[in-house]
Amino acid sequence: MPAGRIVIEAPIHESFRVAQVRGMFDVADRQCITHEWDVNIPCESFDWNVGLIVGPSGSGKSVIAGKLWPAAYVHTGFHWPKGKAVVDCFPEKLAAKEVTALLSSVGFSSPPHWLKCYQHLSNGQKFRCELARLLAEDAELCIFDEFTSVVDRDAAKISSLAVAKILRKRGRPKLIAVSCHYDIIDWLDPDWIYDVATANFARRSLRRRPQIRLEVFETTRAAWPLFRGHHYLSRDLHQGARCFVALWNDIPVAFTSYIHCAGIVGLKREHRTVVLPDYQGAGIGNRLSEWLGAHVKANGLRFSSTTSHPAMIRHRLASPNWRLKSIGHQAPHRGKNCPHIRRTGSFSRRTASFEYIGEPGCVSARSSPGRAADCSHG
Repeated sequence: MPAGRIVIEAPIHESFRVAQVRGMFDVADRQCITHEWDVNIPCESFDWNVGLIVGPSGSGKSVIAGKLWPAAYVHTGFHWPKGKAVVDCFPEKLAAKEVTALLSSVGFSSPPHWLKCYQHLSNGQKFRCELARLLAEDAELCIFDEFTSVVDRDAAKISSLAVAKILRKRGRPKLIAVSCHYDIIDWLDPDWIYDVATANFARRSLRRRPQIRLEVFETTRAAWPLFRGHHYLSRDLHQGARCFVALWNDIPVAFTSYIHCAGIVGLKREHRTVVLPDYQGAGIGNRLSEWLGAHVKANGLRFSSTTSHPAMIRHRLASPNWRLKSIGHQAPHRGKNCPHIRRTGSFSRRTASFEYIGEPGCVSARSSPGRAADCSHG
């Protein structure tokens, strides 16, 4: 099992200034500075997918990981060529569908941004790209140094949740995250943790991740500019759209809206639902969409939604809250959510149309702006 005494020696190169500093601060006259750790990480006695080595900056986290797992693939940052779209920077053996699935799986679910160069992305988006590239590697064990160090703390939490979820689903590669940030522990929910500061090893506790509790407020079209650049299809918002914004810890993170479905009395249609990039990957978009369906249904109306986003289609096909009405390009496998299927007229992209059949919500559609509703995701 990974254990042992690790000794690192840093040689001192003599100079006049070195001698001065020794005299000023009474530093012992020696040829090198030695760092030692007695480490025991007994993780080979059980199955695991995600491990975390955590501790203050300079405490030896990276040294410990490298010494105990010398054969592991160590992630220090991929090369992203300038002038190439992000989707073109993945191994050529991967089909476009596989590349986009990897990007979506780590919470980078914005097709327009997939077409940008890596250098034009935000720090949060770059971090998700690094995670997706890591999943594309053939390594059995990966060490990710400085995990979440370059992103803000809310994005770090969501990213940790997303990558842990996909790693457990895929089963490989095993990931050892090395970080100085303790705030990601509950979100990453690692199978084991080694704290360098206390030399303490602990296995995963059986507790749920923190909830993402959203407050949803009815708003006006004035809220749309914050979100329109991140919608996967269009920046346009219908003049008659009824709009809602979701806040997490008083910060706007998502937007949704609906419009009347022309020609069909009592049917409303989802119009634009957008989650800001730093908060993608935690299921907020799907949960908010279902909240909107429940909200509309509570007022005796029907609610439908047409989407071409692969992640949303997969979620709705598996969810008891949605019934598939139609699908474009190809018919899916028949199941409990698709008793009858017809083809749509979309030829430019695959779309799927669903009707919300879940329980109605408890919030009136006539609630005034500022009236809140909880939209929880565990």
